[in-house]
Amino acid sequence: MALSSTNPISLLLRPLIICLIITTSGPKLSESRKNFAIVNYCKEMIWPAMTNSDNFTGGGIPALKPGQSMVYTAPPQWSGRIWARTGCDFDKDGNGKCQTGSCGSLLNCTGPGSPPASIAEFNLNETIDYYDVSLVDGFNLPIVVKPSNGTGNCSSVGCEGDLRQSCPAELQAKASGGGKVIACRSACDVFNNDEYCCRGTYSNPVSCVATNYSRIFKEFCPMAYSFAHDDPTSVITCSGADYTVTFCGSRNQTFCSYNDNKLVCSGSKSVKALLSHKWYWGFILTLPFIFINDQHFQSVP
Repeated sequence: MALSSTNPISLLLRPLIICLIITTSGPKLSESRKNFAIVNYCKEMIWPAMTNSDNFTGGGIPALKPGQSMVYTAPPQWSGRIWARTGCDFDKDGNGKCQTGSCGSLLNCTGPGSPPASIAEFNLNETIDYYDVSLVDGFNLPIVVKPSNGTGNCSSVGCEGDLRQSCPAELQAKASGGGKVIACRSACDVFNNDEYCCRGTYSNPVSCVATNYSRIFKEFCPMAYSFAHDDPTSVITCSGADYTVTFCGSRNQTFCSYNDNKLVCSGSKSVKALLSHKWYWGFILTLPFIFINDQHFQSVP
């Protein structure tokens, strides 16, 4: 039986599927390692990308169809970026290009992506993590970062709305041939001047201030960086957390994470209670067979 994305049962079970993926993917993690769940709630396929440090254990990230999720683990003191590429076309050798977020011509990124792209940024440490969502390089997809199991501020950040629909005409990036707006470029990317790019005499926190364009981004996405020195309202700290990076999702959506040999779900209390019942685990083990033909819940290697 295949469940569509609009089927009420499918919508109810989707967070539980993510729980199953997280708890069964990869080795059990110690407290020092960080778990990243990357979730695609968009209506289109995405090609997640990540800048890797030398000792990052996750490797490349495959394409995710709507509803699919992947989990990766990072070692302590890892810093990097996570974003999504759209409109990609890669050959069997992993060579190709994307409409937005490209990191050269390779499927597995070895460097930063090209603007415009919505980016989740992390600086992970043993005692405290710093994280944010940046629109300094423009916007291509809604993105939310939500921590779980952590202590401290640990707020969710990101941009839930689709800025492409409110993008000023002069910042719009359109698909080849015109028509569909595929991204909203930054003023720096479009006009390439020191004021918009916060460089030269504008490179310090005193002179690098909000512009009319960055204010449009900030008003639409108040929990995201809108320009280079937008620190006070944008950088969040948390300790001992795992992280879910959701594309086209909501900060209020339920998700589950595996940490310190415990499964913890956020959101509905009924979901937490459900996880404690023995019959639930008997049911959850049947899900791969139920969804074997469901394109929204394909198996994760």
